[in-house]
Amino acid sequence: MRPVFVPTSKSSVATVLAVVTLLGPATSKAAAQPPEPATREAAIEMAQAEKQTTLHPYVEPKGQRVMEKLQTYLDGPHDGWYPFLESAYRGGGFPFGAGYRRNVSSYNVIDVRGSYTLGGYKRAEAEFVAPRLFQRRGQLSLLGGWREATQVGFFGTGIDTAVGDRTNYSFQRPYASALFTFKPTRNLWTVQGGAEWTKWSQRSGKGAFPSVETSFTPATLSGLGAEPTYLHSQGTVGFDWRTSPGYSRRGGFYGVTFHDYADRDNAFGFQQLDYEAIQHLPIVREAWALSLHGKASTTSSKDGQAIPFFMLPSLGGGSELRGFDSWRFRDRNSLLFQAEWRIMVNRYLDTAFFYDTGTVASRFSDLDLHQLKSDYGFGARFHAPFLTLLRVEVARSNERLKLVIGSSASF
Repeated sequence: MRPVFVPTSKSSVATVLAVVTLLGPATSKAAAQPPEPATREAAIEMAQAEKQTTLHPYVEPKGQRVMEKLQTYLDGPHDGWYPFLESAYRGGGFPFGAGYRRNVSSYNVIDVRGSYTLGGYKRAEAEFVAPRLFQRRGQLSLLGGWREATQVGFFGTGIDTAVGDRTNYSFQRPYASALFTFKPTRNLWTVQGGAEWTKWSQRSGKGAFPSVETSFTPATLSGLGAEPTYLHSQGTVGFDWRTSPGYSRRGGFYGVTFHDYADRDNAFGFQQLDYEAIQHLPIVREAWALSLHGKASTTSSKDGQAIPFFMLPSLGGGSELRGFDSWRFRDRNSLLFQAEWRIMVNRYLDTAFFYDTGTVASRFSDLDLHQLKSDYGFGARFHAPFLTLLRVEVARSNERLKLVIGSSASF
């Protein structure tokens, strides 16, 4: 049996108290430490009990919130504010703009948008879209707006104009239109019809180049200073089996579009026919795609009337002859061929090597394949599943090296 020490005097008691005081903290710490868990399950339970004392609501990192908003935007149209990067007209510089989209029913949408460029190009419009009419076979678009372009290039008519002959003109244009698209089989045959009221007010040009009236007169250039008011009607018949006109890596479109421009004053009325073919050929499970595009436009004036110079078919800039200035070539007829080798980088990014070639002529029979203008280049496209959000390309022609920035598919 272990002996027990019992103090018998005041000095002994004081000695014991001193020893307890010295050993007390160490003894307390040792007593406060929980026993080591005997099993793995006990260790897990102990760790969970300790975490419960420090639980707090999850705070999403700022970077993750930004990426989730970007993901929502990339996945397609949605209600609320969004960046709008479409200019009033080609050649005005990079646009800055915003739009607001709101569903007014399960599918119908109202979209209000506007943009501005440093070149003074302005665009403001509102659109109502009903996309699921006649059991999802029809779509109706009602659009109204106003545009202004301040320094649109005009180099003369024909394929042999010189880049140094550039002049500028400006215009303002209010418009209101209705466009109905009908697909009887939902995914192949397409019929489209529409009507538009618009007034073109052609004015003096601004910018670094001379205004158009310094080189031409109304007698030498049809439509100079004119303000025609048009009732523009159009109809399209074609076959379309692309994923979407805004972004596709397979399928194609083959169609013909007829335009009739009826001038209220019977001075500048004309008609135009557009023939267009697009074919996307997927390669290696769509990791690559060979995309081909051809388009021909021909015009004819009405009896005793003329076609204004600013309404002539044109090539150059944007997505047509990208290595040349915007509106570089104009005439009554035009012909364009394009080819792209598109390479998928990831879900939202494609790159592409491209080649463009085309020509213009006063008569359709004079469209000479020996007088083609051409360019080539490389670009990147940021896109959602059904639309192209941003297209950045570098194009080279015999006239210049050009940077192209767009917010829609090239074709």
